[in-house]
Amino acid sequence: MQTGFAWINAAIAAQELCRERGFPFAFIGGVAVQCWGEPRVTEDVDLTLFCGFGNEAPVIQAFLSRFAPRIPDAAEFAEERRVLLLKTSEGIPIDVALAGFPFEESLCRRAMLREFLPGISLQVCQADDLVVLKAFAGRSKDWMDIENVLVRQGDRLDWDHILRELKPLVELKEAPEILVQLERLRRSVE
Repeated sequence: MQTGFAWINAAIAAQELCRERGFPFAFIGGVAVQCWGEPRVTEDVDLTLFCGFGNEAPVIQAFLSRFAPRIPDAAEFAEERRVLLLKTSEGIPIDVALAGFPFEESLCRRAMLREFLPGISLQVCQADDLVVLKAFAGRSKDWMDIENVLVRQGDRLDWDHILRELKPLVELKEAPEILVQLERLRRSVE
């Protein structure tokens, strides 16, 4: 595999497992940024997998049967924190977010296949959903990724969808400044 693409084998393996088991999922994070924003080097694989609440154990066991845990007691950590921290035999980190909220279910349902390399397609979240996830996370690198998505996607973004999905999350987080910052960034890019 080419330099900078070591993560792709990990993504393919995770996608194969999700498809075999019928798990609704979508790649997010750096993998999705490759499609919708400014392509950048990523060294890990992040995916959201919708399992609802109370159905985490079979998902956790399925992934632990195929990938190594990155931390001791990874299953317990995943049940408490809703993130399963794994790695491939090559050491590529995989973070599986155990999704349970309606937005996350919608994100997985709306996911689409995108070609990364000739003959290699991965199921990624849509650009609108990536903006929601990145704004909610709110780290400085997330805001840089959002800016790149806004520049690259332009008027193809569905702002009604973004705001409809982001507003309840912002209220839950009690962080109204996220909406202000997103609107400011949107205006600066337009």
